[in-house]
Amino acid sequence: MINARAEAFAPASMGNVGCGFDILGLAFEEPGDTVIVEPRDEPGAVIAAIEGDGGRLPRDAAKNSAAVAANSVLRLLGARQGVSITLHKNLPLASGLGSSAASAVAAAVAVDALYGMPLTLPQLLPACLDGEAAVSGYHPDNVGPSLLGGITLITGTSINEIRRLPVPDNLHCALVTPCIAVPTSQARAVLPEMVPLTRLVAQTGAVARLVDALHRGDLETMAAAMEGDRIIEPARAHLMPLLAEMRAAAKRAGALALVISGAGPTLCAVCDTAQTAERVAAAMGVLYDEAGIGNVPRHTRVSLDGARVVSVT
Repeated sequence: MINARAEAFAPASMGNVGCGFDILGLAFEEPGDTVIVEPRDEPGAVIAAIEGDGGRLPRDAAKNSAAVAANSVLRLLGARQGVSITLHKNLPLASGLGSSAASAVAAAVAVDALYGMPLTLPQLLPACLDGEAAVSGYHPDNVGPSLLGGITLITGTSINEIRRLPVPDNLHCALVTPCIAVPTSQARAVLPEMVPLTRLVAQTGAVARLVDALHRGDLETMAAAMEGDRIIEPARAHLMPLLAEMRAAAKRAGALALVISGAGPTLCAVCDTAQTAERVAAAMGVLYDEAGIGNVPRHTRVSLDGARVVSVT
């Protein structure tokens, strides 16, 4: 039986979580993307409408992460009918918030819901990765947390290589997204091809310290470890407006740490209360305002559940 309509939400995510380049990811409670799917008689997925992207996303089903993921789920289900997709983009593009991953995840979950949810979230992972691969590569650093929620350790592309890590109870996040785009391809192009051994040792030590801190629920040590990136952030710092000034302002307002979210330019500050996160987000927004840089500040928490079905009719 096929339902008449299904709607799903997938949250934004932060790749790297500071020092864990390509091996750590974190899902935020908000913002996120919403996808609505409806059945159609013809096979395959088509894009009926996209709202919130300013006309920038491709409507071609072969190039849109939501449609690619939807088609992958249809193949998994052996479906003869297709689906019509309406994508509500609440995530800015090229922002370091896992925009393409959220669209792919929301579409996969919505199509599964349309068909009565025969698949589990872990079973949807390959379809979500297919959607992400159409835009930014076959890698689950954003797809994993957006789909499954929480903080994830990623050592490969299969579900057995994505592990949920503990989330400290007092972890709150302050985000600020400047109104500039940093495409993942640009952010990767500036990375060094060779890394000194001493820097590599320091980086692996920071990752180990972070994972240990999560298992102990030690937010202050977690925050310090996140800022232990000695390889990726130095190479990308020039792409992030006022990074050093923003870190200083965030800490004056009470943040424990500040890191680049994924490839940027969104910045994420680690805080220990909701009130502090609200204050830090406002302070970061003011700093960009004073510099004449448009921005969107917000405070949020880690999404423990990841993607979810909103409604089925």
